[in-house]
Amino acid sequence: MRPLKLRVSSLFGIYVYAEQMTMLLLRRAAQTAVRTSHRRSFCASQTHLSDRKGLVLGVFEKEGEEDSLHLTEAAAGFDQTLSGKLSELLKISGPALKQGKSRIFYGIHKDFPCVAVVGLGKNNAGVCGTENWDTSKENIRQAVSAGCRSLQDLEVSHVEVDACGDAQSAAEGAALGLFQYDQLKTKKKTKVTTQLHGSADSASWEKGVVYGEGQNLARLLMEAPANHITPTAFANTIEEKLGPHAERVTINKRSQSWIEEQQMGAFLSVSRGSEEPPVFLELHYNGSPDSKQAPLLLVGKGITFDSGGISLKPSPSMDAMRADMGGAATVCASIVTAAALKLPVNIIGLAPLCENMPSGKATKPGDVVRAKNGKTIQVDNTDAEGRLVLADALCYGHTFNPRAIVNVATLTGAMDVALGSAATGVFTNSDWLWEQLHKASVVTGDRVWRMPLFQHYTRQVTDSQLADLNNIGKYSRSGGACTAAAFLREFVTAPHWAHLDIAGVMSNKDEVPYLRKGMSGRPTRTLVEFAAGLAHDS
Repeated sequence: MRPLKLRVSSLFGIYVYAEQMTMLLLRRAAQTAVRTSHRRSFCASQTHLSDRKGLVLGVFEKEGEEDSLHLTEAAAGFDQTLSGKLSELLKISGPALKQGKSRIFYGIHKDFPCVAVVGLGKNNAGVCGTENWDTSKENIRQAVSAGCRSLQDLEVSHVEVDACGDAQSAAEGAALGLFQYDQLKTKKKTKVTTQLHGSADSASWEKGVVYGEGQNLARLLMEAPANHITPTAFANTIEEKLGPHAERVTINKRSQSWIEEQQMGAFLSVSRGSEEPPVFLELHYNGSPDSKQAPLLLVGKGITFDSGGISLKPSPSMDAMRADMGGAATVCASIVTAAALKLPVNIIGLAPLCENMPSGKATKPGDVVRAKNGKTIQVDNTDAEGRLVLADALCYGHTFNPRAIVNVATLTGAMDVALGSAATGVFTNSDWLWEQLHKASVVTGDRVWRMPLFQHYTRQVTDSQLADLNNIGKYSRSGGACTAAAFLREFVTAPHWAHLDIAGVMSNKDEVPYLRKGMSGRPTRTLVEFAAGLAHDS
């Protein structure tokens, strides 16, 4: 290695450079100290963020190029207390906030170390005929959920939320957006409590909280592993949730012996392959002042795990079949919600609960079973089991002379192919019932779409070699969601009946921004809104 040689001038240059750097570092240290001293009371340096409050405020899109920021009423009031500081920061911190996006500001208010400002899109966007929902409500749900999550990521444990012009939608967005199934994990997300900020509309906020918690109950049941939510465990969970409303609710957990007495051969043909005993869960919510008012009947498919039976499903993604009781989960959660809201309407909920498993006792392809109404069914595919358990439940439900029947089920993969996760497919024999369900879905943003109930499909399930009906369509997969609905219709005599196939909306990846990845709990809020509409009409 050659020796290093430096000239005097070079050494002098290094000395000057070092002196300049030292002075620069000293100045920066002094500036930092001044800034820290100046804002000490506004920051979380002494107290952990989890012990402090966060705040979510809304801002609308500007109407024109020359318009100033369009803050919500609560955001404008907050900005005024800061002498316009929030508006100034929004202008200099980047481009205008897009709908559903959030931006966080730190240390601008002594009570709120973190303030999340969220984009609400256009003001008063209203109902969109093309999208079949209220755009303003959806924008609020999306924006508030984004703001709450961003603060949750900072481990802020209490958040006040701007009503953004619709306190119920804001509360729904907060409750739904913060939900995370982590019961079985050691490391959990920060639990965040929320409350309304700067508005007197607390009644609407509380209503939105109940709606959101109702859907979260369905998500909890659907997401839980099948070894944790067996038919018995499911029924016990719902009984516990309805405990605070015992004066208005009657719960019957029917055992296998009762199911046999009722001659529910179709239901029993599915449950017989499993070691877990079936349960027929029957809920009566008596909310109407008129005890003689005809009830709304809700029926939910309750397959707590669906292996396909002897017609075994492929193993990839079979774990998702823990949520094949999504119909029962949404039906029962909606009744829990109706009870919490004290809706003045009578509702009966039925949930045939069992597992569909292969074993030496399991139903075999080609077997013929007899349903409660006496009709015989040739079971050519044991993985088309949901329609079998619903058939007996629908027959039993008619004994209550309901004003309307709505059954809900993750029934067919064909429904997912047809509509994806955009909407629940609705098959109904009643224009009135369709209109009520559709109106409710526009409000909740959890949409429904009407599907056909043509005789074309009925002929495909009544043309059976060995029995009155076949549990799969004559042409196999063609129109699978429609032939399944046609099969159910053979067990309905009521003039107002609707079948909701929720297979496509069972889970969420990123399609609904205010729901995290996982089981969705849809369409619980639409069922609740539908029931509330019936109560109002009554």
